[in-house]
Amino acid sequence: MAGPLEGLKIVEFVGLGPTSFTAMMLSDMGADVVRIDRRSKAGEPNPYPVLGTKYDVMARNRGTVFLDLKTPEGLQVAFELLEKADALLEGFRPGVMERVGLSPDKCIELNPRLVYTRITGWGQSGPLSHTAGHDINYIALSGLLAATGAPGTPPLPPLNLIGDFGGGGMLAAFGVLCGIMYAQRTGKGQVVDAAMLDGTNLMGAMIFGLRSMGRWSLERGRNWIDGGAPYYGCYECADGKYVGIGPIEPHFFALLAEKAGLDEDIFRDIGVERWPALREEMARVFRTRTRAEWCGLLERSDACVSPVLDLDEAPAHPQNAARGNFVDVDGVLHSAPAPRFSRTPGAIRAKDTGDAASTLETWGLPHERIAALREKGVI
Repeated sequence: MAGPLEGLKIVEFVGLGPTSFTAMMLSDMGADVVRIDRRSKAGEPNPYPVLGTKYDVMARNRGTVFLDLKTPEGLQVAFELLEKADALLEGFRPGVMERVGLSPDKCIELNPRLVYTRITGWGQSGPLSHTAGHDINYIALSGLLAATGAPGTPPLPPLNLIGDFGGGGMLAAFGVLCGIMYAQRTGKGQVVDAAMLDGTNLMGAMIFGLRSMGRWSLERGRNWIDGGAPYYGCYECADGKYVGIGPIEPHFFALLAEKAGLDEDIFRDIGVERWPALREEMARVFRTRTRAEWCGLLERSDACVSPVLDLDEAPAHPQNAARGNFVDVDGVLHSAPAPRFSRTPGAIRAKDTGDAASTLETWGLPHERIAALREKGVI
């Protein structure tokens, strides 16, 4: 059964991280995505060894065309694909696509309903727009990096999940679909400026609201969901493994206290000043049993306790297994498409749906012309 985005056609100009993630999300849901890669297979060594291998899981579901955009013939192929497309995805610094000859103005003039989606760290404007950066830089400017980590230690980067994938790739996927819905109603395309800084700021909406209310401290370890509160954090167990607990609501915490054998009297006053002492007591209690013992006692209750699994353990957890959250494809573990749809579920079809010729043929280029382009080294 086809996914909910069946019939949409997307041209992805291959970049790193967020752009591939956006394209993966769209193709998981049935969109027909063709990847245009400007790199030459016989060119310089690849600085990112995962690219082009079966381990490049974010390249699934779509074919790749290595296209020389410095040639008139290569640029013409790109224009022909864009003429048929609903959206374009690119993740280069501002000005790169213009220099190649694929500016938004030119592409939207060719295809007035095209949603031209630009994924960058800083955005298309502002004093940093032309400078390099990575996830840590974008979330540093959002104020959210300063809010992570233990007090008295440097802020702790939460992998590259917030800037690259949450504030970048997912934001861009949302922007693509918003733009396509507008184009379907009006016939008019537009440019989507999806900046990881902007998306990270958006994800911090609740925290900024709490700060404005005077309910969020700039000092780490003094807030209810930053690891400072004794009822929201990770605790080491007798076997050196960890559980994560989050019984924020009083009735959930009461259940945890009852089942874990905590002395409720010492937890009746849980003001911020008492948090360190209460955390010490909870740490002592959690060290009395193994992680498996705590999970057997608490995991399937409303005490809000879960094992802190590593990357190898996570796929085997009963909840992940029951949901089919991980899929083995040719010996490589893939995260399953999400969200779930009752009528038109997404699917992992393949890492690469075919070579350049078959990919271009599905987009309407004649076989003879593709062969001629290949002969010239354009593809």
